[in-house]
Amino acid sequence: MNLGLTARLSLMMFVQYFIWGSWAPTLGNFMGTPEVDMGELINWAYSLGPITAIIAPFFLGMVADRFFDSEKVLGILCLIAGAAMLAMPSFAGTSWFLPLLFLHALCYFPTLGLTASLAFHHMKNSEKEFPVVRVFGTIGWVAAGFLIGKFLQADFQATPLYIGGAAAVFLGLYSFTLPLTPPPSKGQKSSWRDILGIDALKQLSSRSFIVFLLSAMLIFIAFGTYFPYAPRFLATVGFENPSYEMAFGQASEILFMLMIPLLFRRLGVKWMLMLGMLAWVARFTLFSGAAIDSTYWMIMLGILIHGICYDFFFVTGQIYIDKRTSPAIRGQAQGLLVLLTQGVGFLLGTQLSGAFVNSFGTSGTLTPENWKLFWGIFAGATLVFTVLFYLLFKDDSDKDVVESTA
Repeated sequence: MNLGLTARLSLMMFVQYFIWGSWAPTLGNFMGTPEVDMGELINWAYSLGPITAIIAPFFLGMVADRFFDSEKVLGILCLIAGAAMLAMPSFAGTSWFLPLLFLHALCYFPTLGLTASLAFHHMKNSEKEFPVVRVFGTIGWVAAGFLIGKFLQADFQATPLYIGGAAAVFLGLYSFTLPLTPPPSKGQKSSWRDILGIDALKQLSSRSFIVFLLSAMLIFIAFGTYFPYAPRFLATVGFENPSYEMAFGQASEILFMLMIPLLFRRLGVKWMLMLGMLAWVARFTLFSGAAIDSTYWMIMLGILIHGICYDFFFVTGQIYIDKRTSPAIRGQAQGLLVLLTQGVGFLLGTQLSGAFVNSFGTSGTLTPENWKLFWGIFAGATLVFTVLFYLLFKDDSDKDVVESTA
């Protein structure tokens, strides 16, 4: 892949994650302000993305992936997502706020997989090239956090929604300039079995692959807990600009993302995934220990290991699937991973954490004592998932790729 193409795909990734980073760390705090007074609906706001991750593949699989070039689909979806987010501040505190967020999510979240598959399409060596392109997505998230949290200090305002919406419109227009990427399923029949990855799952039905998918789903419960409620937790313990402090977590991704190719060869899939899971145990434990006394260094350490939490699990998982599958079923397998993680797992996390917060707190926040219990419960659950993964998963990434029998 030449330098010019790498730069174009890197800019795509930068804006893709700048959009998400604009509002994900701030939306809960904005909804919890007295003016908006929607704190008890934070879990539902953050559930809309996972819900769209479950239902949107049916549209993409049945229509977009068969009839339209990927860059054109990306452009149209981002334009609609941007328009919806730009309209949200005008309806804050009303019954239209969440439907507009749902429209944004319905169009935006499918593009996370779309940009990844578009990038993979133009790569010759995904293990080496993808982390270099993907790291610019992390830089985009960090840039959003610094802009909104540090320079604008707008964590509790509608400003992040305007910024995120404008960035989505920009990406929509920019997408039409990206290299031609033909429909991945052009001329092929598509069914609900393809979209759900049933055929890919049958061909990859080794115990280790099933354990990997289930573990990925369960570990994403942690993601569904962190993004909605970590900003509320930070505000409770005295952080004035949570999106700024949380951006340091994404900044750590830059280092760890670039380390993946080296560590992947040295440690292998199993230990890369294990380190990602153990990092979540450590993060939740640190947050729990710091809740009562607002111990700054423990909270910041819990934030700074985000690069291990995300990169070592999800990005490694994408590479694992890419190595274990042939082109004929690779798209199905990657789609199945997104469905189970950003869909089912994230949804479970938002709903379970929201049920706890709404039962023990008010306006989407808790007392320090209840925050200690909250993070402690999820630390224990994540540790159980990690132990089961260690016992049941065997690294089979060096086996020959599974060919389609279709």
